[in-house]
Amino acid sequence: MNKSERLNDMMLFLNDKNTFQLSEIMAKYGVSRSTAIRDIKSLEEIGMPIYSERGRNGHYQVLRNRLLSPIVFNIDEVFALYFSMLTLKAYETTPFHLSVEKLKTKFEHCLSAEKIEMLRKTEEVFSLGYIKHNNQCEFLDIILQFTMEEKVCQINYDKNGTEKTYIVQFYNISSAYGQWYVTSYNFETKRMQVFRCDRILGLKESDAFEAKKLVDFKRAAENFYKKEDATNFEVEIASNGVDLFFKENYPSMKLRQEQGKNFIRGYYNKGEERFIINYLLGYGDKIIAIQPDSLREMLLNELGSLQNHFLKLSL
Repeated sequence: MNKSERLNDMMLFLNDKNTFQLSEIMAKYGVSRSTAIRDIKSLEEIGMPIYSERGRNGHYQVLRNRLLSPIVFNIDEVFALYFSMLTLKAYETTPFHLSVEKLKTKFEHCLSAEKIEMLRKTEEVFSLGYIKHNNQCEFLDIILQFTMEEKVCQINYDKNGTEKTYIVQFYNISSAYGQWYVTSYNFETKRMQVFRCDRILGLKESDAFEAKKLVDFKRAAENFYKKEDATNFEVEIASNGVDLFFKENYPSMKLRQEQGKNFIRGYYNKGEERFIINYLLGYGDKIIAIQPDSLREMLLNELGSLQNHFLKLSL
């Protein structure tokens, strides 16, 4: 049994123990005292909360409230987890208190020298695409905590340079195109509202309203988002536009494929016209048909404005 295999087995062995003696490790794995001490130190380095009690009846203790049950992965699973972990480098802030470099070190402590060399070589030739997240989100960990605990809270928010106060309950945290967003239920408007996390200036728990269950938000998500005066739309796109849809789309729209044709169907609320126009302009000549006519007219007006703008630049 090599060191990495021994350490994995040792985690399983110690998982249900509150205390253990160094002699137990020596006897079970047939190793010397110095090797057993080095192995215990390695377990501490990869996160096992072990500490020693010195003295005549000295022993080691394991902090039960901090120990997670170990999971044994095969090498393909380890590689998949390792490279998924590397995408965290793209985030200036995450809801988790972690260091990617420390996580990498923990991975390597559990692997043989041969497997570590394989990982490093793979890292040189293999990369995952992601968008760099540059904005610092001070309250991201608290947002996650309040979401999970279904708490009502008061937030102070920077809206176009003006500080505003909202009483909300967080429902969903997402990351898109370089930003963290939190979808929330606004108790005063009784509507869903999306906030950019880096623009939240202050956050505290509130008892102004009774909290709702997350499952209730999921059941009624469509009703929360879509307003009574929303406009339904249908845009037929060419087959080479389907990839664009899967690269970027929003909860208010779905792709339907019928009789060899591709349709983006959805809605936009009043005040969201600019959003839907900018979104559809990205499809360019991949658009085959647009309904309603009012949406087509808005797109034509926008194209006319852009044309006039660039004509002025050329002059």
